[in-house]
Amino acid sequence: YTEPHIGQAAIELLQQAGWQVQLAATGCCGRSSLSKGLLDQAKAQAGALITHLAATQGPIVGCEPSCLFTLRDEHHQMLPGDQRVQQVAARIRQVEELLTEAVAAGRLPLRADSWLAGKRVLYHGHCHQKAEVGTAATVAMLRLIPGLEVAEIEAGCCGMAGSFGFEAEHYDTSMTVGADRLFPALAAEPADTVVAATGVSCRQQIFHGAERQAWHPIELLREAVAQP
Repeated sequence: YTEPHIGQAAIELLQQAGWQVQLAATGCCGRSSLSKGLLDQAKAQAGALITHLAATQGPIVGCEPSCLFTLRDEHHQMLPGDQRVQQVAARIRQVEELLTEAVAAGRLPLRADSWLAGKRVLYHGHCHQKAEVGTAATVAMLRLIPGLEVAEIEAGCCGMAGSFGFEAEHYDTSMTVGADRLFPALAAEPADTVVAATGVSCRQQIFHGAERQAWHPIELLREAVAQP
């Protein structure tokens, strides 16, 4: 709800690639409540979402790694013994994977003359994504964009960690983590380098600590897609 343009970009691309998209607007996955120790609330949210998703078919995708991979990991701990959790987890796919397959199959043609041609993009991966599956799918998708040079920041955590960096008692720690590797890497890049990050908190931290606007990789792919 805070960055609707990213979800809209994903839906547009999936539909153009031939997918019928159903929006699972049934509430939170429980990740935010879990991170604050609100376990009962997190379990209730997880149960409601699993009930909805288990009644659907097809791959389940998302733009925010912490939400998507909560369905594959933490839901097993929050809802132990619920067979629907395993059924849903088996259908989890990164949206980048579906879009990369669509480009390879010719269902999502890319322009050679987008404004990204000749640009360099510096990509910062999300910690939850790196821990679960790594960043290979996102990097592979970015490298499909004609003329785009792709580099990944080896920076560890950005320091924001969800709402952690917004809290007064953690702010200095958050900035120290960001200043370890992420902020210097961004400062070393010229102003015309494009910055990308899959995590919402990562993008917020990059803007706050480095004064750089970060794109979601899905948005960049849309910039290069030939319109039907």
